[in-house]
Amino acid sequence: MNPTDAPSRQHALADFIERLVAELEPLHRRHNEVVWLANITGEREHEEESARLEVQIRNLFARPEAYAFLRDQMAAGEVADPLLRRQLELLHNDFRVHQIPPATIERMVAIEKLLESRFNHYRALLDGVPVTDNAIRDVLRDSDDGARRRRAWEASKQVGGEIAGDLLELVRIRNGAAHDLGFPNYYSMMLETDELDEGELFSVLDDLEARTGPLFQAYKAELDARLARRFGVAPEALRPWHYGDPFFQEAPSADVQIDPWFEGKPLEGLTERFFAAVGFPIGELLERSDLYEKPGKSQHAFCLSVDRGRDIRVLCNVRSNEYWMGTMLHEFGHAVYDASIDRGLPFLLRVPAHILSTEASAMLFGRLSKNPAWLAAWAGAPREEAERAGAALARAGRAQLLVQTRWNLVMCHMERALYRDPEQDLDALWWDLVERFQWLRRPDGRRAPDWASKIHFSVAPVYYHNYLLGEIMASQLQAHLLNEILGGGAGAADRLVSSPRVGAFLTERLYRTGKSMDWRATLERAVGHALSPIAFVDELAGRA
Repeated sequence: MNPTDAPSRQHALADFIERLVAELEPLHRRHNEVVWLANITGEREHEEESARLEVQIRNLFARPEAYAFLRDQMAAGEVADPLLRRQLELLHNDFRVHQIPPATIERMVAIEKLLESRFNHYRALLDGVPVTDNAIRDVLRDSDDGARRRRAWEASKQVGGEIAGDLLELVRIRNGAAHDLGFPNYYSMMLETDELDEGELFSVLDDLEARTGPLFQAYKAELDARLARRFGVAPEALRPWHYGDPFFQEAPSADVQIDPWFEGKPLEGLTERFFAAVGFPIGELLERSDLYEKPGKSQHAFCLSVDRGRDIRVLCNVRSNEYWMGTMLHEFGHAVYDASIDRGLPFLLRVPAHILSTEASAMLFGRLSKNPAWLAAWAGAPREEAERAGAALARAGRAQLLVQTRWNLVMCHMERALYRDPEQDLDALWWDLVERFQWLRRPDGRRAPDWASKIHFSVAPVYYHNYLLGEIMASQLQAHLLNEILGGGAGAADRLVSSPRVGAFLTERLYRTGKSMDWRATLERAVGHALSPIAFVDELAGRA
């Protein structure tokens, strides 16, 4: 294109985006409102309306003439306005993955909403009685009855058998759409169009597998010896139901009990006071949120920015324990990111730089529920007691990160394999990966789609790697905060949980710019260097 055409080209692009956003923004807001209602009530009418709006939004992105315009704009070279150029890049990817027939979109959305509804409504049967996920976690945390633990663990997997067939149909439809668009499979397509390189990602995962292997071997040997003593069995007799979490994604409590410091306390008050101290008033966010269990409500937790503005909501199912304290800190770590994005940015850029960057924010805060300085400052733990427990708490924090890392490796490898070949023996593959990365022994003779009971395969596809990348980024942010922003030294840990400089740094260097830059540039801007596992592995090894 002749350079003299650049102004008219830029004007045409700006006009295209303005017209698109005028159509998209109200749909987006209404869809999110209905998704929220569906998740807090479980009512079918909201689920059906959510599906209708989802189809409408996806069909908007499926318009071939609009995609042709964006493709031509990309081919024409640089756009001078950086915000306009960034919106072009993002829209090109969004339209590219939706160039599929409307009937395919409708079928995909119908199955996705069906699966989401089943998870939201499902209550496992334990000894013939419907129970919540919280109740199952209670058994796996507290009961010393091995037979009851096994029944609770098996109950946690019942939903997998209910949804596996529909999930596999959805995987096949997604793969067919990706093949038609020139990608090897849906997993590869979603990574590429989300500004991630598949080879680079799995290189990072392989590196973490190698780096964490010796640490996990030592931890797992000590844990197995402790659990064997508790349950009166030989270490080789331990099975997944002995480990305190249905997927062994949470580390069993060790030699310090944290839950008593939260017993009977309203966790939303602790959350609000802490975030205010570090520079984030969240009173309005709490008022919009839905935090406690009720019939029909989703049993999980998430943060939803309804309008890419002030209307940000958190869903939880809070109980007064450390698990839910960590979850509250995590979810409001998402919320303060959303709330701090510059509202002067264009609508398409008023979102976090990437899923991994908002997960990093959530994980930075979510870790604090095991932090001695945070427990003393906000949970009411006597400082002397918290400090005496400091070494044990540090071990517990490292154990949690280590267990999460190995669990993440299972999920990432399983999901890639699922989309590479959904016809393989996935039930056996799941346990192969669990044994490889988590070193758990599979239950003797078990043949069931246990992998399908993990909700993310159904409702958050090609997402899980962001948790692990987010942990890596969180460690980089934490190291930068402690050493560069808060002055280092012995007092930096206390300042991390009480200083408004924390909020000021995160807002200015990470949150405010939204998606106006890609995640790599955003991270460089925040900490001065690229994504690196060094700080994370140092933390796992107790060197940080």
